[in-house]
Amino acid sequence: MSILYVVATPIGNLGDITIRALDVLKEVDCIACEDTRHTLKLLNHFAIKKPLISFHQYSKIQKIEQIISTITSGQNIALVTDAGTPGISDPGQVLIKAAYEAKIKVIPIPGVSALPTIISISGLEMSEFCFVGFLPHKKGRQTKLKQIIQNTSPVVIL
Repeated sequence: MSILYVVATPIGNLGDITIRALDVLKEVDCIACEDTRHTLKLLNHFAIKKPLISFHQYSKIQKIEQIISTITSGQNIALVTDAGTPGISDPGQVLIKAAYEAKIKVIPIPGVSALPTIISISGLEMSEFCFVGFLPHKKGRQTKLKQIIQNTSPVVIL
């Protein structure tokens, strides 16, 4: 059974990548990434040479089907984002859902994430908080901000 690995990548400092993430990136057949140019910098830094598949917020359903088909044909694929963990406020959510629907094994490879990183240095009591992710650019932004104001816990917006 082939696997979709969901691999966290460094937020800024390439030295923050985990050894396990590097091992997975070296072992998979190809890497689905948000921006091939960005991912290529990471791979070149660690002398990893793998085929890349562009997968971003503007990818069409055909791209998802192509990646799912590649996995079901026997290849292992790593999904990475430009920084942090794919699937959290990220287009990777759609691919991960499609993998589950296709009965593909999904394995997370933890690492750096913006959420715990920023919470750890906030100086606030954060045993409970509301994570919003990214605000809408235009449509719905004011409505979302009004909802957030109602929250009594600290709010994290990326």
